[in-house]
Amino acid sequence: MARLDVLEKLVSKEPNDPFPYYCLAQEYRSLGRVDEALGAFARLKLRFSGYVPQYLMAAQLCHEHGRADEARQWASEGVAAARAARDSHAAGELESFLAGLGA
Repeated sequence: MARLDVLEKLVSKEPNDPFPYYCLAQEYRSLGRVDEALGAFARLKLRFSGYVPQYLMAAQLCHEHGRADEARQWASEGVAAARAARDSHAAGELESFLAGLGA
């Protein structure tokens, strides 16, 4: 069974765990399925807005594909989520990413 199939099943079997959602989004990303990856990140954010790792990955994906406004949005939301989680390391990474995007 392909990894993608396994991850899709995990998401349906473990609806209260953010990690399978994150892995599914990353798998779509690795397959070059950008819109599906961003959709998976959006579903992850909807269910688990406090899951900090998603924000930088989604922001980077947007940036890689010329979606600067979306990248800024993801990173800005990620800074807020990281601060709420008291994760200063992640907040710093996201702030640096935002600074690199410019105004």
